[in-house]
Amino acid sequence: MASVRQIKRRLVSACLTPVLFAMVGLQVSARPTSGPLTAEEVVANLSARNATLSTFQAHVDIRLHTGIPFLNPTFEGMTYYKQPDRHEVIFTKSPSYAKGFEQLYSDVSDPAVWDKKFICTIDGEQDRKGVKEIVLRLVERVRGSLDHETVVVDSRHWVIDEIVYNYYSGGRITVDKIYSYEDGFAVLSDEHALIAMPPFPHARADAHYTQYKINVAIDDSIFTEKATKHIGVDPTAR
Repeated sequence: MASVRQIKRRLVSACLTPVLFAMVGLQVSARPTSGPLTAEEVVANLSARNATLSTFQAHVDIRLHTGIPFLNPTFEGMTYYKQPDRHEVIFTKSPSYAKGFEQLYSDVSDPAVWDKKFICTIDGEQDRKGVKEIVLRLVERVRGSLDHETVVVDSRHWVIDEIVYNYYSGGRITVDKIYSYEDGFAVLSDEHALIAMPPFPHARADAHYTQYKINVAIDDSIFTEKATKHIGVDPTAR
């Protein structure tokens, strides 16, 4: 017959065993299930944000500020998008001397096709308004005048907050993006671009987007063949 001491030990063991297993289980479940996101995962999340957005059109109003008197033009027009990577801006109001400026707003690359155009890697984190955001570095597979792009990603909403275009010439275009939500899709509300392309003077361009029409029929004739491979101004142009 077991002694009273042996019975107490068995009772304590019987009670502690499930508690210990539960504590081990909590420790295992508390471990992170995966490490930091890869560049491929970040791009996939960006692409998934508006995966069912087939087309849109919107009105765009742009103000260019050069700091030179009488050289601060305004632009108005329509911007169009069609999957997977077709963008076009058609200006209905623009000065004749600014011909070609639409490239800054129509030569845009979509994350869904980045893999075809760029080698994409993680380039750390950046603090924006107290929030840690993911930084990507994009390098063209077929090299041109662009050294690389730096893309700052808001991983809370999976949108691009900022793109910096860095040119071999030392030029740089920084574009900050602000979004609104139309039919559940994250679409541009405003863009603020700082343009520094030596030897030209620095300029700022502010774009405002309104009157969105989502997933509407857009004729392919709207889209033209682009001469440039990326956003911005060709610094070798004369």
